[in-house]
Amino acid sequence: MKNVIVYTDGGSRGNPGKAAIGVVFCNEKGEIIKKFGEYLGDNLTNNDAEYQAVIFALKKFKAVFGKKIAEVSDVEIRSDSELLVNQMQGKYKLENEKIQKFFIEIWNLKIDFQSVRFKAIPREKNREADALVNEALDGESKSQTLL
Repeated sequence: MKNVIVYTDGGSRGNPGKAAIGVVFCNEKGEIIKKFGEYLGDNLTNNDAEYQAVIFALKKFKAVFGKKIAEVSDVEIRSDSELLVNQMQGKYKLENEKIQKFFIEIWNLKIDFQSVRFKAIPREKNREADALVNEALDGESKSQTLL
């Protein structure tokens, strides 16, 4: 578990509206280890959901694999949210107060890992996480571990 790829996605129907997240953990070969979909609630934006997906992923990693493994793991968060990736890389300003709080929470969670990097990917390369978002929104997987 030295190198881990985590695909994250968040979505909102209505923007703001009902929102959910999808998170897929893969090993360095790209093989799926675990995946999660979770309904977040109503009156949330796409950006809220994208950030909450990363928060969920980092917290869930420590819960599932343990803090000791997290401390020696290099994690690459892959997201199709260019805003999130560019803000986490320090390229875009954080002007929204709610997003600032999410950013700080992620920043503090990152400290528990060897490293956490963010990579923007095209939407078509994030299909698994996107499907989990839609399943959660459709009520098929409320807080359910799928693998």
